[in-house]
This record gives sequence, C-alpha cells and structure tokens, in this order.
Amino acid sequence: MQAVRQCSACARRAAGGLQRNQTDNSLLRRRAACARSLSSERRRSGVQKPGELTNPAHMSLACLSIGHGLWQVEDLSHDALLRRAASVLTDSSSTLLSQATLALTDALTDYSKAVHSRIAFQRKYLVSLGKMSPAEEESLRQAISSWRAEAAERLNECKHYETTWINAVNLSKMAAEAAYTSGAHQASILVRTNVQVAQSQVEDARKLSAEADKKLAETKVEEIQRMAEYTAFLEEGDEHEVHEAYLRED
Repeated sequence: MQAVRQCSACARRAAGGLQRNQTDNSLLRRRAACARSLSSERRRSGVQKPGELTNPAHMSLACLSIGHGLWQVEDLSHDALLRRAASVLTDSSSTLLSQATLALTDALTDYSKAVHSRIAFQRKYLVSLGKMSPAEEESLRQAISSWRAEAAERLNECKHYETTWINAVNLSKMAAEAAYTSGAHQASILVRTNVQVAQSQVEDARKLSAEADKKLAETKVEEIQRMAEYTAFLEEGDEHEVHEAYLRED
C-alpha cells in the first residue's frame, strides 16, 4: 500500500510539472510572437540598430500583457509622451482656473451684498433723519459703519483673488497652446472652453459689483442733498426760535 501511495504522489507531481511546463511554453510562445511583431515593425519603419529594441528610451512600441492571454501594443514615441504630458498640464491648469474663478466670483458676490446692505441702512437713516431717538440714530450709524468695513474687506479679497485668477487664465491659455502644438487637440479645445466659461462667470459677477457701486454713488449724492436740507431746516428752526424769543421780550 505504501508503494501505491508513493506512486500516486509521484504521478501528481509529474502532472503538476507537466502543467507548469505547458504554461511556461505558452508564455514563451506569446513572448516570441510579440518579439516577432516588434521586429517586423522595426523592419517596416527602417534599419534596426544593434541593441535598439532593448533600450526603452528609443522604443516606439512596447508589448504589454493584460491577462486572459491577450497582448496589447502601447505607443511610447516622443510625440505620444508629449501629448500625454500636455493633457496632464491642461487638466492641472483647468483645476487651478476653476478654483480661482470660484474664489473670485464668491468675493465679488459678497462685496455686492455688503454694499447693498450698507445702502439699505444708509437710506433708512436718511429717511428717518430728525424722527429718531438718539439711541436709534446711533444704532443705524453703527450698522452703516459695520457694513462699510465689511464691503472694504470683501473688496480687498476681490483684488487678491483677481490676481490669482488672471494668472490662472494666462496659464490655461499657454497650456492650451502647448497641447495644440503637441497634437493633443481635444485637450486644447477643452481648456480653451474652460477659459471662456470662467471669463463669462467673472464678467457676470463684475457687473453685479459695478451695479452695487453705482447705487452706492447715487446714495451718497442723496445723502449730501438730504443732509443739506436737514441742516437748513435746523438753521431755520433756530432762527424761528430766536425770533419768537425776541417777540416775547418785547
């Protein structure tokens, strides 16, 4: 019985070795076919130099195993590598442009809101001038001052992010040009489109801030007129009181 078990074990090891040999032979045949394909490609493209196929820096084609017994040829030429690098560059520049655009448009929007809030409190103050208690008047003045400071802070943010945004636009344009000259036309078109969209979004936000500035200027004119009227009213009231006091003395 022991002899029978030893014979069975020997048979299994022999079968396993045969299967591995078949797998190795199949792999060798595939590699040989790939090498013949590469050699044929070289003969069609020109004279092959000794050792050229073994130098990755000068190989135009590489044979890669992808499973299921399939083989794929990948282009590693200089033009292909340049196109890939250009695509990576356009992706990075588009990401920077997107973030810079979001930061700038948010800052412009916040600035517009702060200016409109200041205008609202300032007009309320002008309308209520002479009709408020000292406490109410002081409260409105503090609100106006607070929104004036908020608008100034948001305006500084706009200037800061605008510089970054302009740099991002210029970088994206250069990336688009590099992608086009390297042959990555789709990547070039995509980043140029992103630049146009970013410019449109920023332009819309700038219009809102410009409208807010225009209304603020109009409110300042109203304030000057209203304060002049109120001052004249107070002076007229003082003169009337002086006149009445003079008549009472008589």
